[in-house]
Amino acid sequence: MKVFKSLKDIPADARPLHLALGVFDGVHIGHQEVIQAAVSAAKSDGGVAGVLTFDPHPIQILAPEVAPKRILASLDHKKELLADLGVEMMIVISFTEAFAAQEADQFLNELHRCLPQLKSLSIGRDWKFGKKRKGDLAMLEVFGAEHGIQISAIPAVMIDGERVSSTRIRQAIRDGDMKSAASMLGRDYTVLGTVIQGRQLGRTLGFPTANLRAHNEQLPCDGVWAVEVSLENGALYRGVGNLGLRPTLEEDAPKRMLEIYLIGFDGDLYGEDVEVRFLKHLRGERKFASLDALKDQIEKDVTLCENLGIS
Repeated sequence: MKVFKSLKDIPADARPLHLALGVFDGVHIGHQEVIQAAVSAAKSDGGVAGVLTFDPHPIQILAPEVAPKRILASLDHKKELLADLGVEMMIVISFTEAFAAQEADQFLNELHRCLPQLKSLSIGRDWKFGKKRKGDLAMLEVFGAEHGIQISAIPAVMIDGERVSSTRIRQAIRDGDMKSAASMLGRDYTVLGTVIQGRQLGRTLGFPTANLRAHNEQLPCDGVWAVEVSLENGALYRGVGNLGLRPTLEEDAPKRMLEIYLIGFDGDLYGEDVEVRFLKHLRGERKFASLDALKDQIEKDVTLCENLGIS
């Protein structure tokens, strides 16, 4: 997938361009409907399907006091998710205070000026843009009529009478309700993280772990999880993940972290980006009386994880 950081960076292309507009945090099933409209339009005329999104999340600039501390998908993770949906181009607009102050019609004029090949735009029906969120569907429809650009407005997707939203998904993940999160995402929730150097305390117990720095993505509740880990080379490993403060090992100024023991893996993962799928919450985190007691429990956790019938 091609990634651009400015509309001005996009080269001229004879092929029609079809864009989905939005933040798309998590790329949930509601977002997928909007994106699919662009992908389908591109397939119909041999064009290019793209997504125009924003970073950071606009609410972090417009209302930082209520902004979520964690997102559902980092840019790198979002890129992977979009590629799986058939998107060929991602345009990432830096969302700054200056950009937020731009009038809605200025944004549309820049779209038209920089992207003469633009043939369609798809949005969520209630999507707003521009200064004071004055840009709306009615403005887009006028813009489309003037420039021959098809506008597709997609209604919200509902589950159990409630709108699917990133906020609902984040809460489900925090609660450890991965089934509900998966139903709204249209896939199992995963976290993308980079393996970093740790204190190698797991090696002393016979269970070397990979310590992950999550890419600012929402983590589930603390405790021990059965996980599945996808490596950069595509290999999949079942594993045991500990999310929390590690009270048995970290008595002084503990920090919340995610560490994973990969069953059957022998190698070096430092610096590698891995994707973690949370399969089942096995138990809460607790402090053990001794390292031997902790080791015995880890052995039981590994055995339980190996025997879980989860696909």
